[in-house]
Amino acid sequence: MTEARGSAGLNGAAGARHAPGTPCWVSLMVHGMAATQEFYGALFGWEFQPGPQQLGPYARALLDGREVAGIGQLPPDRHLPIAWTPYLASDDVDLTAETVRHSGGTVGVGPLDAAEAGRLAIASDPTGAVFGIWQAAAHLGIGITGVPGTPAWNELVTRDTESVVKFYQGVFGYELEPVVSADFDYVTLHVGGRPVAGVHGVGRGLPRDRGPHWMTYFEAADVDDAVHRVVELGGHVLKAAHDSPYGRVATVADPEGAMFSLIHAGH
Repeated sequence: MTEARGSAGLNGAAGARHAPGTPCWVSLMVHGMAATQEFYGALFGWEFQPGPQQLGPYARALLDGREVAGIGQLPPDRHLPIAWTPYLASDDVDLTAETVRHSGGTVGVGPLDAAEAGRLAIASDPTGAVFGIWQAAAHLGIGITGVPGTPAWNELVTRDTESVVKFYQGVFGYELEPVVSADFDYVTLHVGGRPVAGVHGVGRGLPRDRGPHWMTYFEAADVDDAVHRVVELGGHVLKAAHDSPYGRVATVADPEGAMFSLIHAGH
């Protein structure tokens, strides 16, 4: 997390086209779409409407009528990690995908059109962390931030920041702001002088079963209450609620195992 993270830390004013490299959407692919919608609906108050079906059944989550996230159905034969995936904005997804390949990353899906909404690709960085690339057309991305149930921050959890930040800088042109600390390996990624995402090097603290991965933080009105609700709804706690310099934080998983963090920054 970063001290400059605030209600505009994710994508600034809603309704504007996102600057390249800015996280503009988060998406989750699961096996049990109905049960997953029920979980997040009960936890965050999301409602759902059908979205583009290019990759199979897909629904957009709405809060107060505005889009916050997507949940899609994995084909039964696909055994991919169940994980929240941030989509980073691009003005030209084909060019960005090509740059990913030339920079040591992999493009696993696309680029392909998602009906009239836009064009997408799903890629992984050289360490294997998966992220999406989104070129907006009709669908600009997240329409509301800064309230409970909305994405608040995206953070790459990796072994060490040095080995991977050059990749993201080369692909998306980020400005980098490292934390100067002997025991805390963290780099904040900036677009146009504004913090948009973080890279956290955790060394041996990286879960062996996960490998490097992107983590989405969702705003919660009360983190402790939200954690309690997660457990009631069939999810589980990975890291109990605790106070951090950036607010109260917990890391949890939904019933299919998708990890995410809850934060209340107290703003």
